[in-house]
Amino acid sequence: MKILVIGGGGREHALAWKLAQSPFVTRVIATPGNPGIAEVALCVPTAGNTPADYLAVAEQQSVDLTVVGPEGPLTAGVVDAFQAAGRKIFGPTAAAAQLEGSKVFAKDFFARHGIPTARYATATTLAEATQAIESFDAPFVLKADGLAAGKGVLIVPTKEEAAAAAAQLLDGSLVGDAGARLVIEEFLVGEEVSYIAITDGTTILPLKPAQDHKAIFDGDQGPNTGGMGAYVDDRILSPAQHQQIMAEILRPTVDGMKAEGNPFVGFLYAGLMMTASGPKILEYNVRMGDPETQPLMMALRSDLADLLDRAAEGRLAGTTLQWSTDPTLCVILAAAGYPGPARTGDPITGIRQAEAARAKVFQAGTKLIDGQLVTAGGRVLAVTAAGPTLPAAIENAYAAAAHVHFDGAQHRKDIGHKGLKRW
Repeated sequence: MKILVIGGGGREHALAWKLAQSPFVTRVIATPGNPGIAEVALCVPTAGNTPADYLAVAEQQSVDLTVVGPEGPLTAGVVDAFQAAGRKIFGPTAAAAQLEGSKVFAKDFFARHGIPTARYATATTLAEATQAIESFDAPFVLKADGLAAGKGVLIVPTKEEAAAAAAQLLDGSLVGDAGARLVIEEFLVGEEVSYIAITDGTTILPLKPAQDHKAIFDGDQGPNTGGMGAYVDDRILSPAQHQQIMAEILRPTVDGMKAEGNPFVGFLYAGLMMTASGPKILEYNVRMGDPETQPLMMALRSDLADLLDRAAEGRLAGTTLQWSTDPTLCVILAAAGYPGPARTGDPITGIRQAEAARAKVFQAGTKLIDGQLVTAGGRVLAVTAAGPTLPAAIENAYAAAAHVHFDGAQHRKDIGHKGLKRW
């Protein structure tokens, strides 16, 4: 089986790395890929970033299955284009991808199906937003309706700042057209959990629970990023919490999408807040998380290619997942300036030494210039390791990360520390 992976970040490196381990896979192809992905896959450029461009690569390479990494191609209809051409692809259609592509769609869907979430209001004008803000208590949560590259969620402490933020979202100065509609919602208190499942539209296979670390600095301080690290550990959730999440959130979502004529096939990522009154969904993503994918793929023992092939064909019933019992953890090494404009072009050294220390370094913002690996984005590398305990996984990941160097590198030093209270 030849598999195409769409994307070129750390998530896609981890997916390609895992897919390449399958005895069923003869070749992994990635578009556009990156230097790390090129070690396990053939990287092929596209003429552009449209569904037709990706379909052209799949046809030229005669691939048997395509796996989509980022959300952009999914909301743009890449699955629809592949299905129309009779090519197998794992991911949701554009209609189903609205769960991530439109915050308003998602919140209204939750309301229709009784899925626990934060109380909310929607607005398309500043007057509507200002009126809605009056009905909530501080702090105030404002979300752009559309895709905003992780910059569309604002949490502000006062009504005045909330009104100013709403004005900036609505006029396009913050996130462009993505802010043309807003969701204003109550601030939920609790511990966040990333709960991701593979589904074929009927059967749901939950992955291990994970926790992401969004803020740039230790202690969850500073501006949010795309994620500065994540860990995977069974102890994040109890068996009862797993059952409650499946019964009250995941199952009603998959059944509801099917009932509304938009069956969801793909990775379904529930961003949850574990509140005092139980789990509530903050938002859905319609693809794997980054950086959750990296420690999840390290922990997974099942054949990912076989799983995704079964899911794409609606054959997940009766399938079970096999996992390592070890916690896994990744630390993101980010470029100077991130999460603002990131400095690029700095030489990277030490990856081989890090991997000799029993870690795996997944590449994201990198490129080769005259044979030298250099920084080429904000989040550069994800140093990922396992351990028999969470403290051991933390120690192993940071020990490996210490071997990697590039000028201006920055990383959090407390990835996984929230989980230590469970050990």
